[in-house]
Amino acid sequence: MIKNIKNGVYPTMITPYTEDNKIDFEAILGILEWYSQNGVDGIFAVCQSSEMFFLSFEERLELLRFIIRNAPKGISIVASGHTADSLDRQIYEADAFIDEGIDAYVFIANRFAKENESKDVFLRNYSKAVSSIPEIGLGIYECPYPYKRLMTPDVLKECAQMSPLLFLKDTCCSIGMIREKLEFTKDTGLKIFNANGAILLESLRAGCAGYSGVMANFHPEIYSWLCNNFEKEPEKAQRVQNFLGFASTIECQCYPVNAKYHMNLTGVPMNIYSRARDCSELFDSRKKEIEQMYEVEKEFKNLMKI
Repeated sequence: MIKNIKNGVYPTMITPYTEDNKIDFEAILGILEWYSQNGVDGIFAVCQSSEMFFLSFEERLELLRFIIRNAPKGISIVASGHTADSLDRQIYEADAFIDEGIDAYVFIANRFAKENESKDVFLRNYSKAVSSIPEIGLGIYECPYPYKRLMTPDVLKECAQMSPLLFLKDTCCSIGMIREKLEFTKDTGLKIFNANGAILLESLRAGCAGYSGVMANFHPEIYSWLCNNFEKEPEKAQRVQNFLGFASTIECQCYPVNAKYHMNLTGVPMNIYSRARDCSELFDSRKKEIEQMYEVEKEFKNLMKI
């Protein structure tokens, strides 16, 4: 079944853990409620921010089931979990995720071809995968781990022609390339969600459908305001963009540990432990940076009436 994918903000959902290194489902509930309160339109679940490469298949599936069962009403759920190397295993796991009732299944671009392999290898494996799974809206994520495979406009167009491709999490960080992708895929039904905070406003003006990136785990309500109001209030939108672009530099600090620390500041309690990153990297001065950014967020929202 092909479902509609809303425009707007899709946080890349993080995974909190208990003291004994199991998924903290109580904290997951808190995150879901926080997303809902802060105006997100959808959730990108079981993605790199979710530490999917550090979760077993059983953990990924259990996590997805919990998110779907407890997702706030009206929020779209797209999900990946696409980590396997073997194409047959990728298809098996995609089937299991699709059976849970997600709105779109998101493939990871680097799973269909090795770094030194051509676009022909990618397209051959993509074609086999999409022809082997139930009919559903699909997505592609240009995930930077274990290596970043960007979707060139021509390859993206071919994918959109052979499958119901609805969602692209774009990480190219180039407004020129985004414009090319938009031009190549117009009238295909594909929606491009930019992951880069610094060029978000430009990409929205060019035709992108919204934002799907790590900074929606810090201040999604500001991203939501920009996506909903950039045409109506262009001058204010530029001021909001200036804040978002500058604030987005924090994602280079110690993510996703810093996002978990920030969640605590907002009133969503969780352990800051991560399987993907050593939480000791969030040393005192980095914690201060997050605390100070949180205070600036509040002042900025008050100033801008967001």
